[in-house]
Amino acid sequence: MRFRGVLVGALAVGLALPATAAALNPQHAGLQVALRAQGLYDGPIDGIVGPRTVAGIRAFQRTHGLRVTGIADARMREDLGPFGTPLFGARTISRGEFGWDVAVLQFLLVRHGIGVPVNGYVDGPTVRGIRRYQRELHLAADGIAGTKTFAALGLQTRIPVRAVAVRYVVKAGDSLTSIARREHTTVGVLARLNELDPHHYLLIGAKLRLPVAVQSVSVSATDATAIRASLDHWAAHYGVDPSLALALAWMESGYQNDVVSSVGAQGVMQLLPSTWRYVENVLLGRRVPHTADGNVEVGVTLLHHLLTVFDGNERLALAAWYQGERSVRQIGVYKVSRVFVSDVEALQRRM
Repeated sequence: MRFRGVLVGALAVGLALPATAAALNPQHAGLQVALRAQGLYDGPIDGIVGPRTVAGIRAFQRTHGLRVTGIADARMREDLGPFGTPLFGARTISRGEFGWDVAVLQFLLVRHGIGVPVNGYVDGPTVRGIRRYQRELHLAADGIAGTKTFAALGLQTRIPVRAVAVRYVVKAGDSLTSIARREHTTVGVLARLNELDPHHYLLIGAKLRLPVAVQSVSVSATDATAIRASLDHWAAHYGVDPSLALALAWMESGYQNDVVSSVGAQGVMQLLPSTWRYVENVLLGRRVPHTADGNVEVGVTLLHHLLTVFDGNERLALAAWYQGERSVRQIGVYKVSRVFVSDVEALQRRM
């Protein structure tokens, strides 16, 4: 489903702003995720084009033979591959979709207090996050983001912060000014939220509602860099195509080791405890530390095993990763697995 060109065009304007502009624009979150997948951005996914985002844009432009402008134009977005398109608002988003708009959707859900991974891929947690948000807004909770969900999330360039009903009891010496300064807000926001005249004194014991901003999605630059280095190391150790290992790890966690799925899969490679034990006891014959590097080692070991048993067939190995080795052998590749495999392959070509 496509929306009127004026809407998409208006959203795209922010991408052509000079990269030094520090205004929050949800479309810029899609850019940051795309750059992060390329290993060119390790800052927070905050929708603000700051110095690190600019550096990532320029680095990508240099390595891809593009004019180095620091502006993510249409040509650059095309070269970014599966993460470069489409812009948010250009289509309905459902399970299995992959792209720039998905990253923006995930960013907006997190801004509204819905915890989902921000990795540009609509997986189970993202579908559940969409449904949760839809239920909160009394929309049809189908897990598909269309016009009504987009409208509820807000398509404006600046996203207003939702006020959460946190109470504060006024103490002696308090004023709206001192409370606003301490809570990192403004007197006007506090006054409107509590229907107060900012020029009047506060009564001791009065209960005020305080606005609370949802934190931006962030990633440690050291962690992201170390995880990519770990993926490169273990891929070389086992003779696995490093671009395949990088793409798979991105699809599973976005290079984040603190991610835990609803079924208990953990870390960079999203490994179940039973899978970890299998790799330790059967494939390696030794214990592996439960660190980010250990998670990568166990995951790449398993990937190498699957590539071996399926005679180097990457599609079957990835399907077995998604649905299980025995299942692929006995039943074949599930439809949902084919979507996963295609998405990993699309990302692999850009790694």
